[in-house]
Amino acid sequence: MTTRKGKTIDEVDEVWSGTWVAQRLGVGLEEAPDTGPPRLDELLGLALRRNPKRAHLLVSQVLGKHVPQSPRTVYAAGYGLGERVRALLGEDAASAVVLGYAETATGLGHCVADGLGPAPYLHSTRRPVPGVEPAGGFEEAHSHATSHLLLPEDPELLAGSGPLVLVDDEFSTGSTVLNTIRDLHARHPRRHYVVVALVDVRSPADRDRLTAFAAELGARVDLIALASGTVSLPEGVLARGQALVEEYEAHAASAERAAAPAERAAASAEHAASAAGAGGEPREPAWEQVPLDWPADVPDGGRHGFTPAHRARLEAALPALAGQLATALGTEPGRVLVLGNEELMYAPLRLAKALEDAGAAREVRFSTTTRSPVLAVDDPGYAIRTRLVFPAHDAPADGPGDRYAYNVRGTAGAGFDAVVAVVDSAGDTPALRTGLLAALVPHTGRVLLAVLPSYVPDRQEPIMSEPLRGPAFSSYAPEDVGWLLQDFSDVELEAPTEEREEAIQAGGAHYAESLPVEYQPSPQYQQLYQSALNDSAARIARAVGTVTETVLAERSPSPVLVSLARAGTPVGVLMRRWAQTRHGLDLPHYAVSIVRGRGIDANALRWLAAHHDPADIVFVDGWTGKGAITRELREALSAFEGFNPEIVVLADPGSCVETYGTREDFLIPSACLNSTVSGLISRTVLRSDLVGPADFHGGKFYRELAGADVSVDFVDTVAARFDEVADAVAEEVKELLAADRTPTWEGWAAVERISEEYGIHDVNLVKPGVGETTRVLLRRVPWKILAQRGAGPDLDHVRLLAEQRGVPVEEVDGLPYTCVGLIHPRFTRGATGADGKAVSSK
Repeated sequence: MTTRKGKTIDEVDEVWSGTWVAQRLGVGLEEAPDTGPPRLDELLGLALRRNPKRAHLLVSQVLGKHVPQSPRTVYAAGYGLGERVRALLGEDAASAVVLGYAETATGLGHCVADGLGPAPYLHSTRRPVPGVEPAGGFEEAHSHATSHLLLPEDPELLAGSGPLVLVDDEFSTGSTVLNTIRDLHARHPRRHYVVVALVDVRSPADRDRLTAFAAELGARVDLIALASGTVSLPEGVLARGQALVEEYEAHAASAERAAAPAERAAASAEHAASAAGAGGEPREPAWEQVPLDWPADVPDGGRHGFTPAHRARLEAALPALAGQLATALGTEPGRVLVLGNEELMYAPLRLAKALEDAGAAREVRFSTTTRSPVLAVDDPGYAIRTRLVFPAHDAPADGPGDRYAYNVRGTAGAGFDAVVAVVDSAGDTPALRTGLLAALVPHTGRVLLAVLPSYVPDRQEPIMSEPLRGPAFSSYAPEDVGWLLQDFSDVELEAPTEEREEAIQAGGAHYAESLPVEYQPSPQYQQLYQSALNDSAARIARAVGTVTETVLAERSPSPVLVSLARAGTPVGVLMRRWAQTRHGLDLPHYAVSIVRGRGIDANALRWLAAHHDPADIVFVDGWTGKGAITRELREALSAFEGFNPEIVVLADPGSCVETYGTREDFLIPSACLNSTVSGLISRTVLRSDLVGPADFHGGKFYRELAGADVSVDFVDTVAARFDEVADAVAEEVKELLAADRTPTWEGWAAVERISEEYGIHDVNLVKPGVGETTRVLLRRVPWKILAQRGAGPDLDHVRLLAEQRGVPVEEVDGLPYTCVGLIHPRFTRGATGADGKAVSSK
């Protein structure tokens, strides 16, 4: 006897919707050991389908595809999985992208993205769109319709290096996921993938296959599911299942032929009665169209991408949209089914949930039509009780064919009083009226049609505006630097440090979505800065000369300097000054945005490529810590031809690059301050509601801080020492050009060791080097500072900031950096206090 959770079928109190298949074919569900609720049998029923690769179908009870279900239940299943992903990823959740599978998991993937929080969402599609080039594609091995296309409006949506979250309704063999990762990893390699499914029913061999694949890829692959176990399939089940399908389909066809004349007559009479009431008065048609004021700037789904900003606008519009549907349904609509259409699952689901939340009907259920042909058997122990068959109505690329709606026709008097069919405008065709709508009319009291506008991507070219320059934007001279940014000076973006830290670590925000409140140094701190500048100006000038001469000798005799805003910008200005002073060169210099986990500003790259030879571009930054931005730049540039991904820096204490001014970890005074030493420009901002697919990233010009600005003074002070260091630079460059400068990445290794030794377990919270430590104290919630034992004046400003914030400075031996800043590893204002001092014991 087939078992289910340790019981025979006869011992289970209620009738399980997989009983019919289990008894005839011996198919069973086996729970994984030590798993809690929900059980597999609570989430799944069984049915049969005509498919040469797999006879059985796992029918989800919470997906909202084949089985009408409460929209709250459907939404909660996906949203809860998204919350689990957010907890798993922590800070990295802010750079994640979610990818769902067509057609079954398009809505589920949306819900996972909602639960994850800040993630953009894309689902694969089987509907090609003219003018939209695929960003990838893959095969679904066991499906009846195998080819998937990825058609993001933003071609860079899948190009980042942050985690990729892949969402499907079930994880049965893992082949589809492996095909996807293989295709996308070849284009844009990542370190972390998360697979999300309602159920994980892989065999032990399939589990081993995924583990081996991840090891081969060199990437981490996690899996999250509501329930897990295996499906037991007896020998010969495929052939016996196909024979059973043929037998029952022949019986059903005979019954349908017998019932067809009566059904057609009933439908014809209903249409006639609808056309004219008593006395021949015109009446409403058998179906009614409900106009919806769908927001013009919100896509109907994730076929071309769906951003957090889209989600926010949809949330704001839902109450009014539900009100329009409720008005059309009337005061006593009874049982209402909201029926989505193939890939169009999320928008109908949200409309259905809004109706349910508003109490607009006695009962609201949600499901969608599908391409998948499944045998229907009117038996309580079978998951698919009834089916409606109708022709496709959206001009599919693979040609005409049948489509299906399951469990819509009522059984035992349990039908729906009204069905709201929701389609997109591409599917609003005459075939819809003669097909799906005509098929629904005989089986429900009312049929309402809601049409959402099909979103058509605007393949807009990047805005090729001229760079922003001082004095209108920044306090630098206009020839010193052009900023490839948008001006967000009038946008309120600042948030308290503790509030930002809590949101970032909880995965609810990315650091680039807001700005810290600009630190205003005390007189004592300003005096420390000035002393540090006076003491180190010659040392900085020497590093500037060394890195500039190395670039001129090895990279290009006429380089285009592109600094990574904003720490790289003062360095780029100084390199330009050196080339001008020592060689009479007038080098172009721009500043662009790069964001950890999101990549470099792709539109800025396109602007640069349109105005300069990419081979001449030299990317400049202030210093390396553990090399995260070095890796980010290399990965981001893999999608662009002609650019050299090797960054050049003033100081490389982490040994991450080949071209540098020095590898000593010393105080670069520009790291002591924020905007007031960087042209009064903020750190760059990347937020989906402000930065569109064709826009540059943004930044603010803090004009109000002009009285405290030392940007030009910093550059002038260092440049004044160029002549006195020229001979030393010449000797040093001669040695460097002959030396082996291969990066050792010792900084990264040290960060990983510190992360484990101090129980942090997240390298993103370990910030090595004087510059990065200063940033921790100015912008984040610091936990403690590790200082090289005996470190001298280079750390005076660090000690002062640490004292002001109540952060301990711990002197240690064997530190490869002068100091390392540790961000509070488990910061919440409730658990630690707003100052970050009272460390939770949990």
